[in-house]
Amino acid sequence: MQRLLTPAKRVLQVRRATQELLVTPARLLPEAHQSRFSTIPAVPLAKRDTWPKDVGILALEVYFPAQYVDQADLEKYYNVQAGRFTVGLGQTHMGFCSVKEDINSLCLTVLQRLMERTKIPWDAVGRLEVGTETIIDKSKAVKTVLMELFQDSGNTDIEGIDTTNACYGGTASLFNAANWMESSSWDGLRGTHMENVYDFYKPDGSTEYPMVDGQFSIQCYIRALDQCYKVYRQKIQNQWKQAGVDRTFTLDDLQFMVFHTPFCRMAQKSLARLMFHDFLSASSDAQSSRYKGLEALKGLKLEDTYTNKDVEKALMKASLDAFNKKSKASLYLSTHNGNMYTSSLYGCLASLLSQHSAQDLAGSRIGAYSYGSGLAASFFSFRASQDASPGSPLEQLVSSMADLPTRLAARRRISAEEFTEIMEQREHFYHKVNFSPPGDTSSLFPGTWYLERVDELHRRKYARCPV
Repeated sequence: MQRLLTPAKRVLQVRRATQELLVTPARLLPEAHQSRFSTIPAVPLAKRDTWPKDVGILALEVYFPAQYVDQADLEKYYNVQAGRFTVGLGQTHMGFCSVKEDINSLCLTVLQRLMERTKIPWDAVGRLEVGTETIIDKSKAVKTVLMELFQDSGNTDIEGIDTTNACYGGTASLFNAANWMESSSWDGLRGTHMENVYDFYKPDGSTEYPMVDGQFSIQCYIRALDQCYKVYRQKIQNQWKQAGVDRTFTLDDLQFMVFHTPFCRMAQKSLARLMFHDFLSASSDAQSSRYKGLEALKGLKLEDTYTNKDVEKALMKASLDAFNKKSKASLYLSTHNGNMYTSSLYGCLASLLSQHSAQDLAGSRIGAYSYGSGLAASFFSFRASQDASPGSPLEQLVSSMADLPTRLAARRRISAEEFTEIMEQREHFYHKVNFSPPGDTSSLFPGTWYLERVDELHRRKYARCPV
């Protein structure tokens, strides 16, 4: 089921016809070469005296469906213990798509909104990346559908294509676009871990639901986090040593931390896990003075603690203050919209921006952990610009996310019965042909793209609600 797709996975890179090198300060700059999501002009290599600097995030767009179901209502409807979803998952509401929307329409909507808001010319785009875990056609890419929006501009010279791998697709497309923009070979300060596991996968083309081994998937997530953080820290420390600084990287070096968030408590468990790494690598004196309450965990091996609930509880208690300061604000969207899959990490970044001022964020380092089942994972970080003055790129970026709470509040509340009915409709129409999805388009947000019809040859036609 598609939940939400943000344009951090629809990575845009702007290409200028002019030959001079123009570098726009990024609103969020990651570590190392600060290469990330950007709308900085691309210039032919022969015309460049230096590589682009400060490639970073200049704009974000968030879209979510116009309806949600209350988790408390679902607890009653499914006759489960009160708090099963609201407390157990730490989630109050869950957004969802009806038959009227799919991966293509979601991407059409978010791309259109981003381009209209930023006023970037359609013929100025040189690269478009789509990161997703969802495919409608096993051969035809979502990117090809999005090219319809560029038709009037005559711009067909747009590089990039879909990147698909569970919840990691967005991060992979982000890296692709950053590397395309920077156009030199570098390792970057990213800690990455990939391996072949079957924790969450979709082998059955006749259904949109996955095969899931929940507990195993959580263990894979944590094991990948362990490895990614280990590699990331080592790369940072190696760079510091070259600069004459000999010390250990810890959570204290990150002012904020955002995670891929399948459910909210997973983020809290993950931050606790990072503190566990810092604790195990600290000196005996530091373990006693800085990590009170964890003394009993000395000597434990990471691989022996994946299913140890006592260790998990101790770590979550010891890291609660750090979690509240660094990560809690990033869970706003996840709390009110549920698991966003590929866009989860970037929904958390958007939430962080919506809950803090530009002044709060200026100069901060934001750690980020991306995980996709199967599995692929990376740990990296952003550096926020120092300039938080009115009209600065950082201030504009933060301001663009300020309306998230208002937009979430504008959704319609759907009963558990109606939610179940709509989900059954999705199952019924999955792989169907020659139909128009049921439902009233007036219930969608203004400007939303939706699926209008699927013809007898499986060709999909989309339309847009009036703005």
